Order: sequence, then C-alpha cells, then structure tokens
Amino acid sequence: MIDYDIIKKPLITEKTTLQKDEHNQITFEVDRKANRVEIKKAVERIFNVHVAGVRTMQVTGKVKRRGKILGKRSDWKKAIVKLMPDERIDFFEGA
Repeated sequence: MIDYDIIKKPLITEKTTLQKDEHNQITFEVDRKANRVEIKKAVERIFNVHVAGVRTMQVTGKVKRRGKILGKRSDWKKAIVKLMPDERIDFFEGA
C-alpha cells in the first residue's frame, strides 16, 4: 500500500484537539486493512516525525433512518498515533 492510501484523513474534533494538546496524540481515519506497523511507517514518512505508539479501533457505522427507508453508514477504522515528546504535527498552523 502507498502511504496516502493508508492514511485517509485526520480527525479534528474537540476531543482529538484536547488529546493533541495534553497527550501529544493525533487521530486519523485509516484504511480498514492497514495494521499498526503500516500506519506507523506511513505517519513517519508523510509527516517526518517519530511515532511512539499506535492504537487502532474498528468503528461501526450508525444505522440511520430517512422516513421509511432504513440505511447504514459505512464501517471505518480509526488510529490514535502517539508521537515522541519533542515531535509535533500542525494541521492548521496559520489559521
């Protein structure tokens, strides 16, 4: 897999922003087939940082109703990447 196929997008929420500030952890949506080692290597290559650890979880898509029609959102995988103490990734540096 290519690095940009493994890391789909960063997740920016209130909780992930607090994790970034307090624990130096960044959260990404990743490919469902990617394992921890592949995710670690991809983050290190793309962002040029050193990774201390990776935790992953499978997120089940929610069941949603639109009138009588019942649908389901896609399942996806989330990775929480802990960076080394001196490392940093800034997504919105100038914003």
